[in-house]
Amino acid sequence: MEPMTSLEKHTLSMSVLMTPDKANFTGNVHGGDLLKYLDQVAYACASRYCGHYVVTLSVDQVLFKHPIPVGALVTFFASVNYTGKTSMEIGIKVVSEDIQKGIATHCNSCFFTMVAIDETKKPTAVPPRNPQTDLEKRRFHDGERRRNLRLHGCSPL
Repeated sequence: MEPMTSLEKHTLSMSVLMTPDKANFTGNVHGGDLLKYLDQVAYACASRYCGHYVVTLSVDQVLFKHPIPVGALVTFFASVNYTGKTSMEIGIKVVSEDIQKGIATHCNSCFFTMVAIDETKKPTAVPPRNPQTDLEKRRFHDGERRRNLRLHGCSPL
């Protein structure tokens, strides 16, 4: 198998079939289960990018735009949008698919800030993100803007 290039390391997608054990009282996926998946996706994307264990520092606005029914195939699209010295912003888009009807619905988008840590559990440097495409450059710039707002105690969204 070919090793991944650095360009491929900054993105990740994961699909999960939503089973009945994920249901809330209305028969839709429980929000807490979705949050757990979001954190796992952010972890996997950030850790693969930087090559270190990472921890969650913050989450920006998780808005549940559409309920996700049991039986849906949910795909999480994640990318490293911005890197600081030891932290990374991971953007995640959530798409729910009715696999029988072939209908996909964008259910959620959010941003996780993940911090890389070393063996002594201290923050450690991450590789700088070098955006190439116009979309990557826009995401990097927007991530930098959100980081600056967070550092000044403002809500970035």
